Amino acid sequence: MTDVTETETLQPVRQGGESNGATRERNEREILEAAERVFARFGYRGASVQAIAEEAGLPKSNVLYYMGNKRGLYVRLLERMMARWNALLDDISVEDDPAEVLEAFIRSKMQLSRQHPEGSRLFAAEILGGAPFLQGYLRGELREWVRTRARIFEQWAERGLMDPVDPVWLIFLIWSATQHYADFEAQVLGIMGQDEISDADVERITRFLTQVILKGCGVKPSSATPG
Repeated sequence: MTDVTETETLQPVRQGGESNGATRERNEREILEAAERVFARFGYRGASVQAIAEEAGLPKSNVLYYMGNKRGLYVRLLERMMARWNALLDDISVEDDPAEVLEAFIRSKMQLSRQHPEGSRLFAAEILGGAPFLQGYLRGELREWVRTRARIFEQWAERGLMDPVDPVWLIFLIWSATQHYADFEAQVLGIMGQDEISDADVERITRFLTQVILKGCGVKPSSATPG
């Protein structure tokens, strides 16, 4: 079953009084948010453009007009999630304080997992499925991104600012530890006997991870790090 036919008319349905730019921005945002929920719930194969349109409260023609097809929409969601994560370390340099960088990285990743749990679970499902849509990205752009950040960590170690831990494993550790609370939320809530992870829980988890990771890397907490 395909999502697009040759005869479908791809025309957006606009709300009265809105400019084309405002309509596009609003519709794309609603489609992406709805698609994130549907793909996270049903996976790529189980999701359909019709289900995404219904979740967004928009005609199917709008989804097709703005996103092209299911595959294009799915890849766009994955790339958006990775762009959010990658932006956290995009601007670091060897002159930065490793304590401040690592604490900010952990805190930001926790907040992203908190704000976009469906996106985190969607990415996890793609990886568990063998990453069929992300192989080029993982072996190209993301590999280079990790390599350049790892080199900065190595330079911090050379300057005595942290222990010579493997920087790639450190990045993997921070990714996995911070995403755990979104990807395995049901497990966490079941063990903790709670209905949800509160803001206070997120803050305690963030401080715990910061303390453990910085100590494990031989990094002294900066004065700006919450106690």
